[in-house]
Amino acid sequence: MTRLTRKGVKFDWNEECENAFQELKRKLTTAPVLTAPISGELFTIYCDASTVGLGCVLMQQGKVVAYASRQLKQHERNYPTPDLELAAVVFALKTWRHYLFGEKFEVYSDHESLKYIFTQNDLNSRQRRWMETLEDYDFALHYHPGKANVVANALSRKSFGQLSSLELREFEMHTIIEDFELCLGLEAHGPCLYSISARLMVIQRIVEAQVHDEFLEKVKAQLVASEIDENWSMYEDGSVRFKGRLCVPKDVKLRNELLADAHKAKYTIHPGNTKMYQDLKRQFWWSGMKRDIAQFVTNCQICQQVKAEHQRPTRLLQPLPIPEWKWDNITMDFVIGLPRTRSKKNGVWVIVDHLTKSAHFLSMKTTDSMNSLAKLYIQEIVRLHGIPISIVSDRDPKFTSQFWQSLQRALGTQLNFSTAFHPQTDGQSERVIQILEDMLRACVLDFGGNWADYLPLVEFAYNNSYQSSIGMTPYEALYGRPCRSPLCWIEMVSPRRGIFRFGKKRKLTPRLVGPFQIDKRVGPVAYKLILPQQLSLVHDVFHVSMLRKYTPDPTWVMDLQDVQISEHTSYVKEPLRILEVGEHRFRNKVIPAVKVWWQHHGIEEATWEPDEEMRRHYLQLFYEF
Repeated sequence: MTRLTRKGVKFDWNEECENAFQELKRKLTTAPVLTAPISGELFTIYCDASTVGLGCVLMQQGKVVAYASRQLKQHERNYPTPDLELAAVVFALKTWRHYLFGEKFEVYSDHESLKYIFTQNDLNSRQRRWMETLEDYDFALHYHPGKANVVANALSRKSFGQLSSLELREFEMHTIIEDFELCLGLEAHGPCLYSISARLMVIQRIVEAQVHDEFLEKVKAQLVASEIDENWSMYEDGSVRFKGRLCVPKDVKLRNELLADAHKAKYTIHPGNTKMYQDLKRQFWWSGMKRDIAQFVTNCQICQQVKAEHQRPTRLLQPLPIPEWKWDNITMDFVIGLPRTRSKKNGVWVIVDHLTKSAHFLSMKTTDSMNSLAKLYIQEIVRLHGIPISIVSDRDPKFTSQFWQSLQRALGTQLNFSTAFHPQTDGQSERVIQILEDMLRACVLDFGGNWADYLPLVEFAYNNSYQSSIGMTPYEALYGRPCRSPLCWIEMVSPRRGIFRFGKKRKLTPRLVGPFQIDKRVGPVAYKLILPQQLSLVHDVFHVSMLRKYTPDPTWVMDLQDVQISEHTSYVKEPLRILEVGEHRFRNKVIPAVKVWWQHHGIEEATWEPDEEMRRHYLQLFYEF
């Protein structure tokens, strides 16, 4: 009918036009009810363009307000893609101008380059002309993927009414029927052409095979005589059911076909044995069903090739070769994130001998250059133990730097880097680091003060502690005799334990606080504890992952005065001062803004706030600024 309205076309109302007219009337009278627009609420428009037409839909609060579409004019078929997609936007704005003018709304298009139409410097004449129309509206243009833009896609395309499209979908339907092994039948329902009723062929075969199964035939006879458990039943189609589930006869071929269909079909895609059993047991039953499913999944070749292994590694880790002499082969790693000391140190360089397990703990700054670290290495390692043959380390940027590699190449030392994301290669350093952190925590808690002051004592304590891997202490393995250590200290240290604080550097704070008595269980995975008055600011309900069983020690007395919680566990967000004055520029207006430094936040966390809002609540800050 649209063709008849064109200039120069003879008006010929044939049977095809009459059918289209009647179909149009039917669709208009049976269309879904659209929602009424609400002024002041946000509108949303989805647009799309194709080689045959333009389509768009107007929505509000997730409901459709109106649809719009039209065919492309002859000259519009020559438009490039950006212009064609922009034409769909302009078409929508002109169509619903009475809804959109003076309102805020959002426009979504599946052409991503349209997002930058307002910031492009080079526009063609057609786009510049359309920009005058776009400037009349207050809206934001967003990208929406084409696959998700289904409504506008359907409006701008008419492939569903074409014969080629119907033939393609008929072919797809036949493919699905073959994959799912369906038995089809036709049923008429009013004006519908036909509907398809489907039933799995495998179910029909199971019902037919039950006749040849001796056990199920006996069950049928007992059901007729009412001499069997109530869990068994027989349906109208003659099938035997156990607890409502279809009984599969003892036919290996039939069971394997059923398992293959449940495991390899497109709608399952190789589930595990537990998931597959849970899916099948809702409809089917046979004796040993769970065992057969587990065996079938185990034998599946595809699963063996693609499934990830969640069990313990099947092979042992291969140890590094044992060196021939002390400090010939060493490992090294960094411990970072420690509290900054007065000398600006915030890390430890851990260097361990592979043969004797002796170690050196060197304090450092994380910002130290490789040049200064190389000097430290020469002073503390090469001076005492000579030049090592090989060094095992991770791929830290300091170890992979050109300077470090050139230095070791000049010294004749081979560098062996661990595989990425495989810390087991240097497990020795990782284990020593764990011991080091535990010792530092204990020192800070027992004696208080600076962790760097105790680092030499920690190194001494580690080298003088028994190592099960070598059957002696590292000191004895290195020097050939046990270390002389006093049985008691002449100079006593202060018995006062160090005070730890929450919210500061947590590297050396204790992992747990307590012990505390359990009051009651709250839910399946939480417990309420009886906390003292000093911890009244802490919520008394904890998840089980935060709790650990306490083994009492009668010689230790807990002093809760050492546990200090900051009074500022919660605070009102207040500004400290204004750092800078600026403005936010938008397409249609400019908003003055100020950069504000907030209380309890670092200066790097300063935020930009509207000037008008800050003057209304914190006018005194502007006088100070």
